[in-house]
Amino acid sequence: MGINPGLARAFVVMVVYASIAACMTPGTQESATSHVGQEPGPMVVSNPSPSVHGTPIQPPALPGAQQISGNDRVYTADQASNTVSVINPATNTVLGTIALGKPRLSPSADVLGAMYDGQIDVHGLGFSRDGRWLDVIDVTTNAVHVIDTATNKVVRTMYVGRAPHEGFFSPDGTRLWVAVRGQDYVSVIDWRAGEEVDRIHTEDAPSKVVFSPDGKLAYVNHLRALVLDVIDVASRRVIKRVPIPAEAGGSSDEAISPDGREIWLGMPTNGRTTAVVNARTYRVEAVLRTGPRTNHPNFVTVGGVDYAYQTVGGLNQTLVYRRSHTGAAPTLVKVIHNNGHGPHGIWPSPDNTRVYVALQNSDAVDVIDTHTNSVIKTLHIGQSPMALVYVARSTPATSTNNVGRQGLGMRTQNLPLRVSDSSGQGTALIRALPGIDEVTIGATGLPPNQQFTAYAGDGTRTTALMSMMSNQFGNIDEALSYSYFFANHYTSVILKPGTPSGEQEPGTAMPQA
Repeated sequence: MGINPGLARAFVVMVVYASIAACMTPGTQESATSHVGQEPGPMVVSNPSPSVHGTPIQPPALPGAQQISGNDRVYTADQASNTVSVINPATNTVLGTIALGKPRLSPSADVLGAMYDGQIDVHGLGFSRDGRWLDVIDVTTNAVHVIDTATNKVVRTMYVGRAPHEGFFSPDGTRLWVAVRGQDYVSVIDWRAGEEVDRIHTEDAPSKVVFSPDGKLAYVNHLRALVLDVIDVASRRVIKRVPIPAEAGGSSDEAISPDGREIWLGMPTNGRTTAVVNARTYRVEAVLRTGPRTNHPNFVTVGGVDYAYQTVGGLNQTLVYRRSHTGAAPTLVKVIHNNGHGPHGIWPSPDNTRVYVALQNSDAVDVIDTHTNSVIKTLHIGQSPMALVYVARSTPATSTNNVGRQGLGMRTQNLPLRVSDSSGQGTALIRALPGIDEVTIGATGLPPNQQFTAYAGDGTRTTALMSMMSNQFGNIDEALSYSYFFANHYTSVILKPGTPSGEQEPGTAMPQA
């Protein structure tokens, strides 16, 4: 791959990740019917009504939901540190992290070795409507965890098919529906029994599952198919396939509005769009030009006006749209410049006064005031946060039980990318990992389908880090390399067309491993 042999470990990964967003409002129970002849486990029905036993309305919520509480929690799935960060939204305090595996390239665990048995690439999140349970998806090790939100303890770990992406609890809380993106089905799991009870076959690469507010329908988007599957929850059958325009591209994330009228699909693969689907007519009402690395959408209602928020990782922005209920395209009303890089997962508080945004390339969470649409707080969390959810709880959580500090307080630095002999611009994130540093490059405005090489420099020497290709839109969405960047006191990252010549430039020196 054109990697200089003096580097200990370096490789390029070109991927666009995404995270979770789903509307959780009162709904009906899922049928216990199994299509594979297995008896379902014992029914543990969560009361979805906010008026009985104090069960909270989960965000995104319609007006009238409860205020932010110290019982509530915000969670992020941290892909580089393989943790879940735990945040108290009432105090904007990071309580700690739940470790599900060792950090990326951890030398003490030999994470890339054949005997490593922990988790890799903690990525997706979901929760039960009563707020008692959190589910966590590990993309690379195909794992699904259930965490007790009162104690932060993992109570169940299960394994599914290749490269699951996102999962969510069924409306009655007894099943987990997991989109197995490396294949072509949704795995339905009796999580208390720890076994799969059904497979709902879909189009290729299902990314996520969200349920309608009444719990009767599920919607599944796809990364490698231009379709939105509509599933009847009771029968677990695909009843409608909504075609998505080719200009929109494949979808990695989706969200349903709390009124059940719209499904918004984030499209990272074509680098620039969001599709808005009418959930009543099953028609695509708009394709919005949102920007490179369009990630997660979500919803709030402020002052009686309905809004959709959309994170755009390549621009370090969160876009605010006023939704239309007449079939017209949504209206862009505000561009929020995030206090960091790579906005990814997004979720509102139940009362719609706050929106929380995971900053993938700054290892942080922005807290946005929805009345001013401005960032009022930035919290430093675990490394490379992807999915983010807000879980409302009616009973106190045990604040710091079973949480630690893995992934917290690690050094990060964002540098403007120096593009030489070509058009384009971008950023380089340098993230300290145990024993080595991760260099992540994102760029836009490059010539399309062209090879580039990234170099680390300190003003007097340069060393090749990795080679990569721009895509058909002239973007490099995410290229990763591993080197001793901080230890060698490098101060810049330079991107040049072509491949390394195999020889160092005059005056360069190899880093010491």
